[in-house]
Amino acid sequence: MTERISVSTGSPWEPVVGYCRAIRIGNVIEVAGTTAMKDNRIIGKGDAYLQTKQALKTIEEALIKLGAGMENVVRTRMFVTDISKWEEIGKAHGEYFKDIRPVATMVEVKALIDPDLLVEIEVQAIFQT
Repeated sequence: MTERISVSTGSPWEPVVGYCRAIRIGNVIEVAGTTAMKDNRIIGKGDAYLQTKQALKTIEEALIKLGAGMENVVRTRMFVTDISKWEEIGKAHGEYFKDIRPVATMVEVKALIDPDLLVEIEVQAIFQT
């Protein structure tokens, strides 16, 4: 049986909702929807670019803990509360992935778990074990 390894980032919602930040099974890593929360506060309040950068930084940290990196990301899904901010969000995404170029989806949603959150990102990564 393939080992299941999970990573928590200490989000206040993880124990309440019953999830973890990321799970690795074999050579596949799935990262849960990740926002700009750090130490129970929002980084970049009101700024979609800074929130996207923080979410991607948190994702990168989770991937590293599981033995991978951003270069292993094959898919990103971005959930945004205001699609008119797509250029700011896309710029931050591009700074992380310009040479990696995973498949990507960006969709507008009505709201995220906190009204001050503007972006939530999930990724899938595949790597050599």
